[in-house]
Amino acid sequence: MILPDRFLNLPEYAFPRLRGLLDVHAPGGDVVHMTIGEPKHAFPAWVTDVIVKNAAGFNSYPQNDGTDELRSAIADWVQRRYDVSLDAGTQVMALNGTREGLYNAAMALCPEEKDGQKPAILTPNPFYQVYMVAALSVGAEPVFVSATAATGHLPDFASVGAEVLNRTAIVYVCSPANPQGAVATRDYWADLIALAEHYDFRIFADECYSEIYRDTPPVGALQVARDVGADPERVTIFHSLSKRSNLPGLRSGFVAGGPETIRQIKQLRNYAGAPLPGPLQAAAAAVWADEAHVVENRTLYREKYAVADQVMGAVQGYQPPEAGFFLWLPVEDGTAAALKLWQETGVRVLPGAYLAQGGPGQNPGEGYIRVAMVAPKTEMQDGLTRLRDCLYR
Repeated sequence: MILPDRFLNLPEYAFPRLRGLLDVHAPGGDVVHMTIGEPKHAFPAWVTDVIVKNAAGFNSYPQNDGTDELRSAIADWVQRRYDVSLDAGTQVMALNGTREGLYNAAMALCPEEKDGQKPAILTPNPFYQVYMVAALSVGAEPVFVSATAATGHLPDFASVGAEVLNRTAIVYVCSPANPQGAVATRDYWADLIALAEHYDFRIFADECYSEIYRDTPPVGALQVARDVGADPERVTIFHSLSKRSNLPGLRSGFVAGGPETIRQIKQLRNYAGAPLPGPLQAAAAAVWADEAHVVENRTLYREKYAVADQVMGAVQGYQPPEAGFFLWLPVEDGTAAALKLWQETGVRVLPGAYLAQGGPGQNPGEGYIRVAMVAPKTEMQDGLTRLRDCLYR
């Protein structure tokens, strides 16, 4: 069987790789899962009622781009949240989870050549793995731009150099960042947009963690693009109900941007998309229209931030995350630390190197572990206490 060369050398996905590292050993205590960013807070109880009320929709093919109701609810939310006006018919498309959108946007929009050369797609390093696979799928070169403490845990794309920037077609940015919890400022976005205007590349802004933060709502990429007068097609945003509303199983997100951008993504969706079932679209519309549950959810995460600061505050190098629900904790060797923690305490975390690219000494995640603060607060506090006492004392 002949396989595409571009997929032959993919690294093993993080979580099967983690199981191979840990599961051959017995846990050293009651297991606390702190690896996967799967929200465990309750989703709004009325979501099920909306699905049941609209259950007859399972008898029909769903609308491919999203129902008028859902796209209008999304556009209204963007207006409330970012003060950005979007045309629900031409600038918004519903997604079956944002991973689908982040992948297919590159499929729809990346050219075969840029500046007469193989295009480059830039991604933070560490990064969400779909960015890399999207680049490989379209025959582009994935270029990994380190996001380290020295760069404020956000990638400095201007440092890449003109040779690469001239052939850059797309830049992926995650803010708030997974895994570090860093937030792109208005100035960061403005500088990146100016760079994109100069070198004519697109920005794909993955903003899935935007509604989980300590005090100040993270600024949005479309907000800044509007303020600086950028090309309307320059920035495309991706959002999800998974984190905002504790509904990862609903598989509901959206992509929004310039009319021509969305037209091209919709065109691919006509042939290769997997739309959200109609009753779930009805539920998603109701969820985007409600903020009360989001405020309650954010309050729970703020309590978890306080617990993390209390337990880990004295650890050298601990940086409280600005947003999101991950801790990015410094260790000498993330893989060794994760194994030690599992064998001695039963706490399960993810080595940072599994989320990044680069060999020994070149991987910006190798000196970290990622810890998800998704377990109930008392369980999370117990896990962090065991972690601190095992790795830092």
